[in-house]
Amino acid sequence: MQERANHLDFDIRFEGARDVLARPHRHEYFQIQVSIHGGSQQVIGGAVRPFTAGHLSFVLPYRVHVVPHPPGARYAIVNFDQGFLWPELAVEALDLEEVPAARQPELALFLFQEYMDFHFGDADFARILGWLDELAALNRGRRFGAVGAIRGILLQLMALACRRHEAPLLAQAALQSGRSAGHDALQRVMRYVREHLAEEMSLNDAAAAAMLSPNYLAHLLKKQTQRTFTELVTERRLERAKELLVTSNARIGDIARQCGFGDAVYFSRRFRLQSGVTPRQFRSQADAGLATATQALSSR
Repeated sequence: MQERANHLDFDIRFEGARDVLARPHRHEYFQIQVSIHGGSQQVIGGAVRPFTAGHLSFVLPYRVHVVPHPPGARYAIVNFDQGFLWPELAVEALDLEEVPAARQPELALFLFQEYMDFHFGDADFARILGWLDELAALNRGRRFGAVGAIRGILLQLMALACRRHEAPLLAQAALQSGRSAGHDALQRVMRYVREHLAEEMSLNDAAAAAMLSPNYLAHLLKKQTQRTFTELVTERRLERAKELLVTSNARIGDIARQCGFGDAVYFSRRFRLQSGVTPRQFRSQADAGLATATQALSSR
């Protein structure tokens, strides 16, 4: 925030104040975007959602996003640090998705933006616009008591959003309970890995494909799979190689290339480290087991 704001803890700006970031990006602070006039769509995480006049967008720290603003659009952007609004929330930014909605209701707006839309009627939106003007005035002066007033208005704005969207928020919270909050993101990563096993892959590539930040993806993988990205990819490649060794007559070198190992010698070494046997031995053992099973069935 320090590169694009006058204060490190809170900032508000309207269209024209600074250049718009038109490419997917991420940042370590919370962000609320308000579409006042015009607008179109936003990309948040792995979802594309509407962002026309009357919509608010709640962006979680490190969530990859882009909110385009077409020519002539009017909008406001509010940024704030976690400690500015929730100093008692002693949770690392990368672990915020694990915080239950009941514990911090306002946080649900940011957690579930990827799955739902926040649109307001005329009366509510007029109230929000009034709050934005008040926030801007308070932030310009930062006089005695201004920070407390800014926090209060921010909480009122989020409380209004929670009340007006209570049913879908609670439904989404119920859906998310019982499974990891990063489940959908991890599924996107696993799909990317599965579809690109034969190609060169990096953590950055997978993160971009899944609309995640590399830091968050590394954190998510370590937390939910106890593996690094490289370990996960190697494991999936070896699993695929085993399938091909059993179900095809392809040469060992061809299987290595199909599974993303450019060097058959390296492939054999990695395979033996994981399985205790070479690819050729694994195939022979699988063939022998299949022959024994077939013979047993035919003798019945």
